[in-house]
Amino acid sequence: MWIGILNYGSIGESAIGVSEGVAVLADPQSSTGLDDLDLRLLAVLVRQPGRSNKALAEDLGVAESTCAYRVRALRSRGVIAGVRVVLDAAALGLPLQGVIRVRLGRHTSDGVGGLFDALVHTPGVIEVFHVAGADDFLVHVAVEDAAALRDIVLQHITVHEMVSTTETHLVFERREGIGPLARVTGAAR
Repeated sequence: MWIGILNYGSIGESAIGVSEGVAVLADPQSSTGLDDLDLRLLAVLVRQPGRSNKALAEDLGVAESTCAYRVRALRSRGVIAGVRVVLDAAALGLPLQGVIRVRLGRHTSDGVGGLFDALVHTPGVIEVFHVAGADDFLVHVAVEDAAALRDIVLQHITVHEMVSTTETHLVFERREGIGPLARVTGAAR
């Protein structure tokens, strides 16, 4: 028995076959449907998201049309989920960052969803994680000072009946990780 995964086309359609007693495991790239060119293209875009299509094609040694097609395909498949601008909160006058741990006293689907929506629409909130474990939410904020941080907790979080406790941690420094692409390729950025 054999098990093989065959890749067809440039966007990684797969076929699996079985015969006579031997199993062949696919490499991680096959299971993601991404080939070497896709991964190299993503690596450049992660480092330099504003690169022109022409520059990407030159960097990768492929035709500009191939590069444009691949980027479109990666977007349509949801591999490239979007491009965003990252703002320096301190440059905007918001030098103090904190992570607020939020624990709920009770959980209902509507209540959790409503709180989640309220948290992400709170001015100063950078991102919100709904998590498993002792805490239910982690809220990353950027504010002017300690009083503004207190106000977010008191005016926007603890006002919700389902919130039982909060705990606020100051962020001394933040560094971005190398991201999920390094996990797929096995290489550091």
